Amino acid sequence: MSELNKTPSANRLHIGFFGARNSGKSTLVNLLAGQNVTIVSPVNGTTTDPVNKAMELPNLGPCVLIDTAGYDDEGELGLLRIEKTDAAAEKTDIAVLLFSDSDTDEDIKRYRAFKANKTPVLPLIGRVNGSTEKLRARLASELNIEPLSLDPSSPATRDTLINELVRLMPEGFELPSITGALVKSGDTVLLVMPQDASAPKGRLILPQVQTIRDLLDNRCTVIGCTPEGMENALSALKEPPSLIITDSQAFGEVYAKKPEGSRLTSFSVLFAVLKGDMDYYMEGARIIPQLTENSRVLIAECCSHAPQTEDIGRVKIPKLLKKLIGEGIQIDVLGGTDFPEDLTPYALIIQCGACMFNRKYVLSRIDRAKRQRVPMTNYGIFLAYANGILEKISL
Repeated sequence: MSELNKTPSANRLHIGFFGARNSGKSTLVNLLAGQNVTIVSPVNGTTTDPVNKAMELPNLGPCVLIDTAGYDDEGELGLLRIEKTDAAAEKTDIAVLLFSDSDTDEDIKRYRAFKANKTPVLPLIGRVNGSTEKLRARLASELNIEPLSLDPSSPATRDTLINELVRLMPEGFELPSITGALVKSGDTVLLVMPQDASAPKGRLILPQVQTIRDLLDNRCTVIGCTPEGMENALSALKEPPSLIITDSQAFGEVYAKKPEGSRLTSFSVLFAVLKGDMDYYMEGARIIPQLTENSRVLIAECCSHAPQTEDIGRVKIPKLLKKLIGEGIQIDVLGGTDFPEDLTPYALIIQCGACMFNRKYVLSRIDRAKRQRVPMTNYGIFLAYANGILEKISL
């Protein structure tokens, strides 16, 4: 299947399998996938880094199955693997937790952590060396649960597992329309998309592709141009577009050219509304005037890529911060899943639009910032503020 026809990973239901080493996680992942996605072995620690398998499952739709390393792993490498397992837990929409008697204390701790994070949990009995009934009695006493026992060799087990996952699917899991709150059927929408050195050669970036599809689903007329071609695009229209969507880095240029009757937003702002906490992002923007040259700011990207000369996170936003605050301001840039446990050294976090990550993971970052009382905002919100138009964009 062409990559263009596949559901992006960020929009898929993330189902994570967790438990001690050799508890049966990989066996269930392979059973659910209907193929050997991950290696199954009686040797402890066979699964190291999380294994992700994107697929379609009956009644669940597009999913990502995540097989994780056992959280009872040992040694220096074991600790690194456990960190990867913890990161996978933050992305997980439904957790399949296999209880065993090899590390029941940790199983119980993990179960409570998932519940505290409002992650639906499917409790299963994994491989047990001692008494299954003793394990069940403890779980009933301490957690008030009765885990299922599934036989991987039974033809009915896959259907049972799918049915249980369907039952646990988070209410309203499907993301709402990206633009639905801003458009109606028949609207003309102008997309202004810079094609500079940081734009991928020969294709559009994922937020642009997803936004175009969403606008078409909303029965809108979509017109695209670069900032340089914006005036020609506007002159070709009989009436001004009802909405203009641009790359956040072009906010200033596009705002100066936009017709008075057209509303303006950006791809990053749209995805901030879709996946983040806009109220918290706006609160974070309000503390920007309080930053000083002694402040430390974290720029958090969700995708990892080779920096370009015009890179928005590594070049443009730092440059704007130094212009607004002063050359002495400290700026850290992290990509991918790198996100500190301790955020307290930072006066502000600036998060990208997070098109590559699912909403659960983005909200876990925001929740960590909230718990540590660290303000957080978004690329698009910051750039609107830097251009003096924050109150004039459409959210």
